[in-house]
Amino acid sequence: MADRDYGYTKWGKDWVRFAESLRQTRPDPQLPSARRAAQDGKVQITFDDRTVRAVVHRGRGTSVVTIAVAPMSPGTTAEISRRLSGIQPLLTDDLYRAIAEAGHPPAPALDSVACSCPAATQRCVHELSVYYDMARRIDDDPRIALDVQGFFLASAGSGRAPAEATAQRWVALNALDAAAYFTDSS
Repeated sequence: MADRDYGYTKWGKDWVRFAESLRQTRPDPQLPSARRAAQDGKVQITFDDRTVRAVVHRGRGTSVVTIAVAPMSPGTTAEISRRLSGIQPLLTDDLYRAIAEAGHPPAPALDSVACSCPAATQRCVHELSVYYDMARRIDDDPRIALDVQGFFLASAGSGRAPAEATAQRWVALNALDAAAYFTDSS
């Protein structure tokens, strides 16, 4: 299997496993193209509750991939909520392992996958590209792995994330207001 550009965290690796199944006995010739499409920014993803919608540009064509993610089990939601209430509520690989060892693996399950392309294969390159792009996004911010499974809605009940789980590990540069950030305080 490929390099460590995708799935270098336990949270992201779950999405890489959708593309690179452990049951697969031969190399899939579509994987390099799928990784390249994700790496080159050809995948644009939006989230709507537990649905991942992606527009994948490849060559001259554009395809739309829709992935419905199964809701997180109540037991897993409760275990994650219990463990996030500590002093450092970071979604680390150690937390992932602890949750899995407690009998509640946080790995996502897919309800359905559909692509608008005319490919006659079971899995198309567009679908695989979305798995890699999701892994990259989740490696950067593991909260996405919980959000796409409905964790924040289920654990809060009111549609808001618990305060313990909202700590961000980074801020996108385009989210900063340069005028407010670089002001002279004299």
